[in-house]
Amino acid sequence: MNLDNLNSLVELFFIQAEKQDQKSIFLQWLNPNNKKTFTWEETKSNIFKLSKVIKENIKEGDRCLLVSENRPEWFISDLAIMLSGGITVPAYTTYTEEDYNYLIEDCEPSLLIVSNNDMLKKLNNIINSKNFIKKIITLDDVDEVTNNLSLINKEKYLDFNTILKDNLLEKDKIQNNKLKRISPACIIYTSGTGGNPKGVILSHGGILNNLVGACEIMKPLFNSRPIFLTWLPLSHSYEHCVQFAQIAVGAKVFYAEKIEKLLDNISEAKPTIMTAVPRFYQNLYNKININLKKQTGFKAKLINTTLRLGKKKLLNQKMTFSEKLLNLIVDTLVRKKIKKQFGGNLKAFVSGGGALDKEIGEFLNSVGLPTLQGYGLTETSPVVSCNPIHKIKVETVGPPFKGNKVKIANDGEILVKGENVMLGYWNKKEETEKVIIDGWLHTGDIGEIDPEDGYLRITDRKKDIIVSAGGDNISPAKIENMITNEPEIDQCMVYGDKKNYLVALIVPNKDFLKEKEKIHNVIEKINKKLTLLEKIKRIQLIDENFSIENGLMTPTMKVKRKKVTEKYKNQLEKLY
Repeated sequence: MNLDNLNSLVELFFIQAEKQDQKSIFLQWLNPNNKKTFTWEETKSNIFKLSKVIKENIKEGDRCLLVSENRPEWFISDLAIMLSGGITVPAYTTYTEEDYNYLIEDCEPSLLIVSNNDMLKKLNNIINSKNFIKKIITLDDVDEVTNNLSLINKEKYLDFNTILKDNLLEKDKIQNNKLKRISPACIIYTSGTGGNPKGVILSHGGILNNLVGACEIMKPLFNSRPIFLTWLPLSHSYEHCVQFAQIAVGAKVFYAEKIEKLLDNISEAKPTIMTAVPRFYQNLYNKININLKKQTGFKAKLINTTLRLGKKKLLNQKMTFSEKLLNLIVDTLVRKKIKKQFGGNLKAFVSGGGALDKEIGEFLNSVGLPTLQGYGLTETSPVVSCNPIHKIKVETVGPPFKGNKVKIANDGEILVKGENVMLGYWNKKEETEKVIIDGWLHTGDIGEIDPEDGYLRITDRKKDIIVSAGGDNISPAKIENMITNEPEIDQCMVYGDKKNYLVALIVPNKDFLKEKEKIHNVIEKINKKLTLLEKIKRIQLIDENFSIENGLMTPTMKVKRKKVTEKYKNQLEKLY
């Protein structure tokens, strides 16, 4: 399929749907209480049915807020909104009532699609106070909530299953030929590590442009129909784009039940490819590492050999004949067993949404879990570059995708130009003009391009740099990665802007909560690898994890520095 010739993401789906076996399963939810499956034919029919109802309640270009956990109906709703001429505005289920209120006031949606009664209860006060909301569609049965909540207008509410019961006539099927590549497809609010989120307007062409590079990365990984397991929130631009990559390659898609059941879901789905953020790989690295360190004798030697030879192969270092033979043996004895824990079919992990630590990248690739690090932003639809499977350089984020132009500004900032760059921030003309200058998006990331192979390397984040009292620039992310790679430490945040030295907030692993001396020893060990300016002089142990629920992490598991600093300001200042 030539993605360059398509006008919209809707067109992408319908062309691919016609090519598939109509009776084969396309979407499946691994929720034991709601084990839904949809064939290609059912998915197509349901998109038509839902879009008919949406079309009756919105005008072209109206925003439609979609608040749901990952499930097949998320996909159907997204495509139905676009087919009806609306713009999808996905929102995280973890948002507070205050967050939803900000989003709804900012984009003024005409229609809401809400997954279940719990979500509807959270949104009820807002819905009742906004006259511009014309219709609310729930994915689960709506009766219970409409009977128990004080709803001003029950006629406003409809549920997904009732809509699907309608017999759709051929003449009622919407054919939207107005959609062009430049048409807005969605407004994705960046979760942001500080301040209110901004609505990023992405076009149909921007995401289609991104898929060209994504398909190129995926092509060598599949020799049969690929299987995806979706668990990152679909409201994040990374997983939202993956959704369309799944269409482009004609995949079978499983939706995970919840993060706590992820390993069980992996065993059931047996995915070919999985996408995740660095925090997932860090946890995985620590878990595998702790188990491997428990091994003794012959097993320990076998593991050390696996890691040593895996790293040699990854770095394209010359191996002797006996090393090549030994590498084949550990493939069977070690790597195959590790792969089996991930369903046995995994061809690659793809990491995005933040910087993956080099040590973790080398480790995962060496133990037989190929991990391709990529780079992107919500504002670039979202991928800028990614490592290909045939040439993984873990300290880089790979070469830029086709359709992307990437250059480095005089101050080291990474600039991106291309169809994939956002149309702008919703209702924020001035902020848009600050970041897009002469067509070049200023990413806020610092990096360099290898002149030999064009691979991009991220070296810093412009806004996250700590400037010491002496005027020195220090990257906290580098130090934090080193600290959290230690099994004794779960999370950390380095602090020290305009100060004479650095300090850190440390969240110990629950097994080491009372082992203060061990934590101090870990910091001492890391300090030996750091320059004088980077050394951590003092630490403050805290027993509350940074989480999405307590507002100290973004939904993609990045620490909200501003919020953490505000909450622990007194403890941090006492360290000076």
